[in-house]
Amino acid sequence: MANQSDLFAGLSVAMITPFKNGEIDESALRALVDYHVEQGTDTLCPVGTTGESPTLSHDEHKQVISIVCEQAASRIKVMAGTGSNSTREAIELTKYAEQAGADGALHVAPYYNKPTQDGFYQHYQAIAESVSLPIVIYNIPGRTAKNIEPETIIRLAEIPNIVAVKESTGSMDQASHILSCCDLAVLSGDDSLTLPLMALGGKGVVSVVGNIVPGDVKSMLAAFNAGDLNKAREWHYKLFTLCRNLLGLATNPIPIKAAMQLLGRDNGEVRLPMTQLDSESMKVLEKTLQDYGLL
Repeated sequence: MANQSDLFAGLSVAMITPFKNGEIDESALRALVDYHVEQGTDTLCPVGTTGESPTLSHDEHKQVISIVCEQAASRIKVMAGTGSNSTREAIELTKYAEQAGADGALHVAPYYNKPTQDGFYQHYQAIAESVSLPIVIYNIPGRTAKNIEPETIIRLAEIPNIVAVKESTGSMDQASHILSCCDLAVLSGDDSLTLPLMALGGKGVVSVVGNIVPGDVKSMLAAFNAGDLNKAREWHYKLFTLCRNLLGLATNPIPIKAAMQLLGRDNGEVRLPMTQLDSESMKVLEKTLQDYGLL
């Protein structure tokens, strides 16, 4: 399965989890799945960081996975976020996602406890061996406090059902090292770096901005894949300010939920310790959306 490097190619969207009065808004979640089917999004990634997984209970985590898989109904792929800094918990969630009908599982590097490189390897090995589901590594040291080094990822690429890495280090050198040494698919974890990463051999993006402009992200990817670099660059620069502000005004997913609120597609509700976007930042975001042509 490691040779199936196109399994999660293209646009994957890191979905928000909509809330209503502090609880998961099931009808809104189902509507979001339908929206992405209509927009041609390739894969949905529920209950990742953008989906506020740290503040969902395990039961809620499973609930979101079940709802998304059921509503997707094989119309769109689902790469469920099932990572944890506890290997046992990650295995439990991944087995659940497999039973629920997910097409793959996205696994953030164990956070806070800062494993050794061999600890990272054994963590992912144990998860991969517990299921037949395709596994995507998610390396984001800015949130987890430790990098999974390229040598470790290259070693993990030898495990048959580890098929991709969501690359969120911001390092083109790290991405180049991985791409030059194995056939693991590399997916951008930073919207503003998608085009540069594609130029190195990346296969696509797990996108936050794709929550609101999936068609535009798809157009950039399509232009690049068609060899039209000028058009791909045009899309990159059009998307750049939107990407920067959606990830720079406050911690993700605060700005993307605020943007969806302004666009009438969510109520902006987040769970503590996340808080809603402050008024000054909201003005910047509103102007960003106006300049882009969304408002």
